[in-house]
Amino acid sequence: MADSNFVDYVKIFARSGKGGAGSAHFRRAKYEPMGGPDGGDGGRGGHVILRGNAQMWTLLHLQFQKHTFADNGEAGGGALCHGADGKDVVLQVPLGTVVKDADTMEPLFEITTDGEEKILMKGGRGGQGNNHYKSATNQAPRYAQPGEPFEEGWRVLELKVLADVGLVGFPNAGKSTLLSVVSAAKPKIADYAFTTLEPNLGIVSYRDSRSFVMADIPGIIEGAHEGKGLGLRFLRHIERNSVLLFMVPADSDDISRDYQTLVKELRLYNPELLDKRRVLAVTKCDMLDEELTAALKKTLPADIPCVMISSVARTGLEQLKDLLWKAIND
Repeated sequence: MADSNFVDYVKIFARSGKGGAGSAHFRRAKYEPMGGPDGGDGGRGGHVILRGNAQMWTLLHLQFQKHTFADNGEAGGGALCHGADGKDVVLQVPLGTVVKDADTMEPLFEITTDGEEKILMKGGRGGQGNNHYKSATNQAPRYAQPGEPFEEGWRVLELKVLADVGLVGFPNAGKSTLLSVVSAAKPKIADYAFTTLEPNLGIVSYRDSRSFVMADIPGIIEGAHEGKGLGLRFLRHIERNSVLLFMVPADSDDISRDYQTLVKELRLYNPELLDKRRVLAVTKCDMLDEELTAALKKTLPADIPCVMISSVARTGLEQLKDLLWKAIND
């Protein structure tokens, strides 16, 4: 993981700019030695802003930008001159980025659409000049308002992958193989557990030039909700998928039990995940003959659409796409 370009968690320190002070200036001219107040307002401090960028897929660029500072606003001047606003700092982030307070881990907001902007740290307002304080009883106010202070603090940015379909299964269930067959994605595939160490996205072509996005998420093991295996680090990526495709290999000792174990881990992590539409794919069915296939179908869960597939033999894939497309659009 040290050389991976996929970074889905960063902690950054951000500081906005403070507002410029208002001016306590008085108008002076050759024939007007006792002119009235004409102090201008101070400029606003710069914001620190997050902007969604659909072309980005990782928080890697922020891993090496731990501290971000916006410019301060300039002070106001005479002749009602307004101080210049501090320059905003805009940080580009991928869609699905969730911002949390680093101390409480309370979610503050999330970025979900391209071009969406949210203020991470708000710049201080500029102070008002003494021109605002003149009145019939106070024609020469000698005070002006100072600018508001800056905001600063640590924030945690977490990326939750946005996809139509998320693949859920134990290690070596055939998730990466399926993604490589139905899309142009090239995830790492090998015959050992936890081959996939980071989410992979692929665009799956469907009938009539339609398509949907599929996410291959690292395998789940029993106890993942407690952090076992890759645990909490990648369970959060499932939260942003519209449909969950559960994958259990045909050589499992008990497909229904394995499916229920996966459901249990999701429920213990976040019960709301069970509100998503679900499809079950029994993988590696090229190992079965017709008799075994028929017997296996009788043991499958009755409360979920099921399909028998083989990514290697490329069987059942069109039926799987039909089920997924129906689930996405229902």
